[in-house]
Amino acid sequence: MELNRVYFYTATSLRWQRLLVRDAYKDVIIESLQWLVDRQKVRLYGYVVMPNHVHFIWESISMNGREKPHASFMKHTGHLFLKNLQKHHSQVLPYFLVNTNTRTYQFWQRDSLPVEMLSRLMLEQKLCYLHNNPLQDRWNLATSPEAYRYSSASFYETGIDPYRIVTHYLDRTG
Repeated sequence: MELNRVYFYTATSLRWQRLLVRDAYKDVIIESLQWLVDRQKVRLYGYVVMPNHVHFIWESISMNGREKPHASFMKHTGHLFLKNLQKHHSQVLPYFLVNTNTRTYQFWQRDSLPVEMLSRLMLEQKLCYLHNNPLQDRWNLATSPEAYRYSSASFYETGIDPYRIVTHYLDRTG
């Protein structure tokens, strides 16, 4: 992912495990996004946190040290997931066991998918898709897009962003 370009980004938990069912793990995602936004590493135009994956529409605007922000996000959230699971849900850890040369546990699949948003129409279609994701029959997480707490849909409906992380895509500069 290149700096100053907008991407639709999907990250999936290892083996599609439903790691993000508990609010504590969804909150890790939100807090990590807040950190990146507050430090002007990314602009977030849309998001949804699902039980086993996340979708973002975001733009990396500066490096986080030597890392691109998406790499920092993946590493940081993985570290916090491990810490929380060790403390509160150690019985879940075997589902994320990989035992490679570089790590014992892995929480995100390696095939995160960034798709560059080449037009406003494309961005709006992806935004609609991610906002409606919680309503799909297989998830049934909310009765309307804006009723789902872990999504930017309510921001686009009401203008209120309880997490202070979303920039309206029409306000994008550059």
